[in-house]
Amino acid sequence: MAILILVVLVVALLLAFFRSSIWGWLIAFAVLVPLVAMVSRISDGALQTVYIALGIFLAVLGIPTLRRLLVSSFILGIFRKILPQVSQTEQEALDAGTVGWDGELFSGNPHWRQLLALPKTGLSEREQAFLDNEVEQLCAMVDDWDVTHTRQDLSPEAWQFIKDKGFFGMIIPKEYGGLEFSAQAQSAVVAKVASRSGTAAVTVMVPNSLGPAELLLHYGTQEQKEKYLRNLACGKEIPCFALTGPLAGSDAGAIPDYGVVCYGDFNGHSNVLGVRVTWEKRYITLAPVATLLGLAFKLFDPQNLLGAEVSRGITLALIPTDTPGVNVGRRHFPLNSAFLNGPTTGKDVFIPMDYIIGGTMRIGQGWRMLMECLAAGRSISLPASATGGVKLAARTSGAYCRVRKQFKVPVGKFEGVEEALTRIGGNLYVMDAARTMTAQALDLGGKPSVISAIVKYHCTERGRIAINDAMDVHGGKGICLGPDNYLGRAYQQTPIGITVEGANILTRSLIIFGQGAVRSHPYVLKEIHAAHDEDTKRAVREFDAALFGHISFSLSNAVRSLVYGLTGGRIIGVPTEQPTKGYYQALTRYSAAFAFASDVSMLVLGGALKRREKLSARLGDVLSQMYLCSAVLKRFEDDGRPEEDLPLLHWGMQDGLYRIQTALDGVLQNFPNRFAALVLRAMIFPLGQCRKPPSDHVGHQVASLLLKPGAARDRLTAGMFIPKAHRNAPSPLINPLPQAGEEANESLRDSPTYDEKDAVGALEAALASTLVCEPLQAVLEKARKEGKIKAREELQQISEARELGYIDAGQAQQLERDYALRRKVIMVDDFAPETLRANQG
Repeated sequence: MAILILVVLVVALLLAFFRSSIWGWLIAFAVLVPLVAMVSRISDGALQTVYIALGIFLAVLGIPTLRRLLVSSFILGIFRKILPQVSQTEQEALDAGTVGWDGELFSGNPHWRQLLALPKTGLSEREQAFLDNEVEQLCAMVDDWDVTHTRQDLSPEAWQFIKDKGFFGMIIPKEYGGLEFSAQAQSAVVAKVASRSGTAAVTVMVPNSLGPAELLLHYGTQEQKEKYLRNLACGKEIPCFALTGPLAGSDAGAIPDYGVVCYGDFNGHSNVLGVRVTWEKRYITLAPVATLLGLAFKLFDPQNLLGAEVSRGITLALIPTDTPGVNVGRRHFPLNSAFLNGPTTGKDVFIPMDYIIGGTMRIGQGWRMLMECLAAGRSISLPASATGGVKLAARTSGAYCRVRKQFKVPVGKFEGVEEALTRIGGNLYVMDAARTMTAQALDLGGKPSVISAIVKYHCTERGRIAINDAMDVHGGKGICLGPDNYLGRAYQQTPIGITVEGANILTRSLIIFGQGAVRSHPYVLKEIHAAHDEDTKRAVREFDAALFGHISFSLSNAVRSLVYGLTGGRIIGVPTEQPTKGYYQALTRYSAAFAFASDVSMLVLGGALKRREKLSARLGDVLSQMYLCSAVLKRFEDDGRPEEDLPLLHWGMQDGLYRIQTALDGVLQNFPNRFAALVLRAMIFPLGQCRKPPSDHVGHQVASLLLKPGAARDRLTAGMFIPKAHRNAPSPLINPLPQAGEEANESLRDSPTYDEKDAVGALEAALASTLVCEPLQAVLEKARKEGKIKAREELQQISEARELGYIDAGQAQQLERDYALRRKVIMVDDFAPETLRANQG
């Protein structure tokens, strides 16, 4: 019996690990069933019955023609009946985009070498120069308090600079006067600008995201490209795109805006074939100043001027805003952000047919066009803006918590504050890794629809957590708005990113797994396409291949889940050694478990899974965390495996793996079929749950990286804007001190000269000054305790210490400057009442 069990296990393992086809499993049955029957010592008659039944079973499943006739065609009929109804817009969303690393994670056995073999894509010399010069200049000229409080808009100089330097044309090819930047460069530009001003970042990113330029590049006629792209690139045309309305947000299929094909008068010409369009849209960024309006509406042809079909579907058009009947100009005011956002309306506005993007051949293809282009907004703009904001939060929070002291101890060394700093640093490392890996996928030609939803959701959600933590550790400094508050507006505006481009609740509960289970799964989409195929023979043939491939796939993942659960994944071969080896093994284990759980969920719940949004959300969490962990591992390898970054690596991976375990446990606890839940738990967690969240020790190491200058802190916040002093500005009055130690003096020598009039620049200068002056502060503290220094105020104490010979004149000057810097970064803004009343008026 023991030999039989061993044979069974060996065969099953071989099948699982070598991804056997259905033939492999049939051979296994042919071998194992007789063995079990003989060992069971059943009678000869019963054994003969077993052989006959086995022969019939193998013949039916092993002969493709017979299997299709007796099995696959029957199952296809049932599948068509239980397949949930999918609207046209849902189907177009499912068909849009490409599958990338999400497909590997759905496979149950990711090819890690394939991921690590992807080249590390940096910026070209031209892109880096733009980031170091034009973007730096734009950030320097933007005063976010002036923008959001005084003007409620960018300054005219900033607007003109953005237009003149081509910020609106980052995605437009050079042949049309654009910059033709890579996705990595676009992401880097948005992130850097976002670290300075949310308003400026949105203004720059929207024309380069889902909008007229993107749609024209992919679908516009050559005449439309020639007419608009050059003017869009140089800012002569300011674009906006209007999709969302009061009665239809996420449910695009319900948009009430419509156009009717008819003849009309246009530009002095009569009897022009065109469309009379009526719309009411809101939340449209740049609409108040747009000169070119992109519009989504449903097109109808009641007079059959274009053909027999009346309802033509969602269609997209480009309409100059000076067209009679177009209404723009009014503004929304989204959470004190000053980026220009507002409604647009039109009633029976006549436009010629050549205003339709792509011309008449693109009529009715609007939703598919939008879905295929949506990856830019989700993959680049929103992750980059969220990450840029968190870079600011991380660098300033670390510096502030080192400079600010309570009970004569830097507040960053209190464990409660340290816990918040840990989350800020750890989340930023994960966010930035996901941002860069996703932009890399775009540069390699992908249009990752599922991955774009993952990074949009998790970067904005983790950004929300990070900015909340940053506000907490800043205390009163964070909540008092004014010119020296660098966090308040980011905190106020965080929900905007959560809401746009697919609200996060919808994205998590419906899109990530709902779309991923179909789009990223190796067989489900093939089965659905076969079910919709009206050619019966072809449908049965393709469904048969997909179905039995799916069965083999599920059986393999079931066995892998169990074996990996029993061994902790330690038997899995991966391409790296420690400290990352165990993480690759754990992710492979969870990939198999996720694939198995997904298949069981779809099998047991069928179309009801679509309505089980909480289960779908948790399965989506597993897929998301596996992607984020993959990005963390890729980043660590691409950065050269720096030892200083190990705390960030460990925090990101341990946090992600623990979240995967928690999400899977949530699926099993709430799975409606309890028997299936018990089977899943036994296969996925045969030895229970072993993952723990990051330890306090790892958290302490992460927080410590933010509290002092260093290579790890610079890598973590690389690409953000830090105000520097002008070249002719005097050098800071800080000289190396023997008492400060080599580390502090080295960081001082390597630090640039910051613009101390700017709040962030002053904070960076204060951090460097604090580290160097702490030994002198210790000298003064000792003299105070001994009663040698009598003064109460700090400046008087410094003067007295100099007179008594404890410090020399140069050291006294350094301490006085250190006091001034600390006071500047700790103080908050205040206003005369009439100033605030005047602004309100």
